[in-house]
Amino acid sequence: MKTTGESDCILLVDSENKEIDEDKDLDRDGDNDFDGGDDDDSRNKANDDEQDFDSSNNAGDEPQSSDPSWPRSYRKSMDLLGTVASPSLSFLGSPPLSSLGGSFLSSSPKRRQNPKITTSLGNPLLPPLADNHHHHPSDHSLHSQWTSSARKLSQHQKSQIKQSSFAQAVVNGVNLLCGVALLSTPYAVKEGGWFGLSIMFIFCVLCFYTGLLLRDCLDTHPRLQTYPDIGEAAFGIPGRLLVSIVLYVELYASCVEFIILESDNISSLFPNTNLIIGGHQINSHSFFAITITLVVLPTVWLRDLSVLSYISAGGVFVIIILVCSLFWIGLVDNIGYQMETTKMLNLSTLPVSIGMYGYCYAGHAVLPNIYMSMEKKSQYPLVILASFGICTLIYAGVAIMGYMMFGESTESQFTLNLPPNLLASKIAIWATVITPVTKYALVISPVAKSLEELIPSKHSKSHVYSILIRTALVISTLIVALSVPFFGLVMSLIGSLLSMLVSLIFPCACFLRILRGNVTRFQVSMCVLIIAIGVISLSFGTYTSISEIIQQYL
Repeated sequence: MKTTGESDCILLVDSENKEIDEDKDLDRDGDNDFDGGDDDDSRNKANDDEQDFDSSNNAGDEPQSSDPSWPRSYRKSMDLLGTVASPSLSFLGSPPLSSLGGSFLSSSPKRRQNPKITTSLGNPLLPPLADNHHHHPSDHSLHSQWTSSARKLSQHQKSQIKQSSFAQAVVNGVNLLCGVALLSTPYAVKEGGWFGLSIMFIFCVLCFYTGLLLRDCLDTHPRLQTYPDIGEAAFGIPGRLLVSIVLYVELYASCVEFIILESDNISSLFPNTNLIIGGHQINSHSFFAITITLVVLPTVWLRDLSVLSYISAGGVFVIIILVCSLFWIGLVDNIGYQMETTKMLNLSTLPVSIGMYGYCYAGHAVLPNIYMSMEKKSQYPLVILASFGICTLIYAGVAIMGYMMFGESTESQFTLNLPPNLLASKIAIWATVITPVTKYALVISPVAKSLEELIPSKHSKSHVYSILIRTALVISTLIVALSVPFFGLVMSLIGSLLSMLVSLIFPCACFLRILRGNVTRFQVSMCVLIIAIGVISLSFGTYTSISEIIQQYL
């Protein structure tokens, strides 16, 4: 007599086998392409999958994990943040041109027939386990069939995605990590003192280690492909929802930072700009915040954001421009240094700098996507080592030079301290202004697509709801930015409250949960230590950031 878990497994295998039979020629080609790129890695991963599966059966207590219908669009939308796609331009309501469109878009009939790793509540993300006391003789064969089918589907999906080389993955990693946080590293040193700079190096090491933990979690099963998948495999549907919500809130908050950043820098170029409407005067900060919002609004209506992904890849060149501009002004234009005003330690605002340093390494939401897109996954540790190392050197160089140049007068963005009459200053400021315009839609898109999935099915084909959702999100970020226009403090709050969860606490908790029984004492000790550091940093950083924001209104 078959158990319920066994029946579910049979249904899942049968369903998947039908899909595989329909596309067996494509599947065979995908397997050959994938295996040809890295045979040893594929065999090792397959063996590991089977061993993990068998060991979990012996344990008998692996958490059940079912893939809810939300969020289904996570990987597709986050891939645009972590990789560069071929540009294609179209708006909502126009004929579909790319499969990278929003969740409200339909793909071509041929693509709809291809196997996809998308399941409903009825199909578990990981195979259900029967009770140890009621094993059926065919259990092992069912497990083998399921593992083989899942591996074929995973390999076929990978064969449909353009794989990135080592160099491309490193560039993607640097472009992901080294963003607007670069502008605030001198301010972070000011808030914590020279001693606080050591915290940045500590976070670099810890976040590098947790990046490896995410890789280990993904390798436990072929169906694990994104951060929410890891959360679900560890803690079920509540884990998936919690991870997804935190990631989306972090992305939304980053868009708020973009609006603040734009208004601060443009108003520094045109400080006397104002607008009077109905007797009410709108100052330059508010005016340019509204203007930038109107500029980025049409970009969020784009149905295919790969064109913006292609342009935003130039973020690496913007980083080079900013660094060169700062050093040129400090060394060539020789505006002088203010070393006498610097401090070794500033305990009162040290938690603020902790949050800002945490924000510097808030890229874990996309690390699984970078790993899954790599041609040779065995190079992943070297990729994130190079990415974190390059970013840390850039962060440290800018932080030291900026704090030496401006001392205790350092602003939340070092571009606000640059002399406006210098050519290098104008280049740096305009480079700072252009980048968020290209990235805003890419960052808000995953949030928008996740909300679009909640549209009732009878209205899902209407583009009006999608436009309304995206417009409402953009306007809401403007309202928040105008209400809390403190770039550095908002960054510290995001880094303390959200980045600590995403980069430190969640990876360790999921790793211990998924691989329990197969972890060493060193790994357990490291995870416990990192979780403790994350909780302490989250508590003190969040409290201090909120207190400082409140002080701005008193």
